[in-house]
Amino acid sequence: MINYVAYIDEAGDEGFGKLATTNSGGQSRWLIIGACVVTREDDLRLPSLRDSISARLARRQREIHFRDLKHAQKVVACQEIAKFPLKICVTLSHKITLPGSSYEATFKKRGYLYNYLVRWLLERVTTSCANDAGFESCSLRLVFSRRANTDYQTMKDYLILMRDGRELMRPVRSINWKVLDVDNISVENHSKWAGLQIADCITSAFFQAVEPNAYGNYEPAYANLLRGCVMRPPQGGSALNVGVVPVPSFVKCQADDAQLAFFKSFTQ
Repeated sequence: MINYVAYIDEAGDEGFGKLATTNSGGQSRWLIIGACVVTREDDLRLPSLRDSISARLARRQREIHFRDLKHAQKVVACQEIAKFPLKICVTLSHKITLPGSSYEATFKKRGYLYNYLVRWLLERVTTSCANDAGFESCSLRLVFSRRANTDYQTMKDYLILMRDGRELMRPVRSINWKVLDVDNISVENHSKWAGLQIADCITSAFFQAVEPNAYGNYEPAYANLLRGCVMRPPQGGSALNVGVVPVPSFVKCQADDAQLAFFKSFTQ
């Protein structure tokens, strides 16, 4: 039996009533859910990875928040993460596609967009774990970073509904329920778990690659350093829609030229 652990964090927010522009503040234009996936053996080494990052940054505190780091420090953090045997999966919702769509009313409900992206994430992560395990059986434990406005019991109920086949519409993909144990989910504080701090760095790195800053620019350098860790099919090939998953699809997500170029770079 191979045991995997996925540390899951988010960047951005769920709201889309007033999306940010270069001229005014507002809600993020993207919501990203990201996972750092490791084997149980490598999970025990994540505190050492976190400590090695902190040592290189000469920080007095071991806790890492990507948003608090300067550019050069973010580069160092991603360089260290890229050396570690972990896998990355991120789902990226471009929220400008929601107003006026048939999904608007649904995703205005609290937690619905977050849970929907978690579903897309777990479909890919459980498939990747099963593929990596080969003929061996495997299990996946989920550790979520605690969010003040998230109802994790509702999320668990949603997963159970899918597991039990009680959805009104059958999905195109499915979570591998032989891998994921819905009862083995925990919600923890970022400050106490090295894996959640690494997941924060990963998710924030991809967020800054697609979310425009106050000047309308992007910073893909951090995510580019991590591309070697991004999930791909067993035989290699494109990571798009495997480890890097735009929602809606790459074709429909209304990305601009720079964002499209970033996504296309994962097909190589």
